[in-house]
Amino acid sequence: MQSLEILTSVALGIGLAAAVGLRVFLPLLVLAIAGWAGVVPLSESFRWLATLPAVAMLGVAAAVEIAAYYVPGVDNLLDTLATPAALVAGTVAAAAVMTELPPIVKWTTAVIAGGGAAGLTQGVTALVRAKSTATTGGLGNPLIASGELGGAAALSLVAIFAPILALVLVVLAVWLAVKGLRRLFARRAGAAPSDA
Repeated sequence: MQSLEILTSVALGIGLAAAVGLRVFLPLLVLAIAGWAGVVPLSESFRWLATLPAVAMLGVAAAVEIAAYYVPGVDNLLDTLATPAALVAGTVAAAAVMTELPPIVKWTTAVIAGGGAAGLTQGVTALVRAKSTATTGGLGNPLIASGELGGAAALSLVAIFAPILALVLVVLAVWLAVKGLRRLFARRAGAAPSDA
């Protein structure tokens, strides 16, 4: 039974971290509300997330971040700032929910899996937004922002209520992103894209 609890907490952490790569503060807000409501247990050093001041602070930060991504030019600037913030927030989100692991294992897993998932997701979305800016002059960016917002909200909720499914979705998304990026770079190099 303990193995399943560990797998569930790691899956929850990775799912939330990947969502952080889409929007930094929204997944943390969802986690804070879930912790405050007693739906998700938090590690001892992260119990502050389950307080009303933390929920209020993250709510304001999430609202400002969401609105800012709809302002032309600001969205691309935010991608530059969000990349390091996503790495840190992804690590924090993952570590906060890995309650059954020894500290060294928890932090190693949080940094590698949590920070890695957040960084990869953020990197892919920054590339998509940059391509949208180049091809549409930024007119398509609000559509990208809406997709990221919906993805962050959905993945956060799936991670809270079905962590294993969230992990499967993250692995599938990573596979699709890597495959898409390989095709993109193959086209740029003038080679035919491979299906591998």
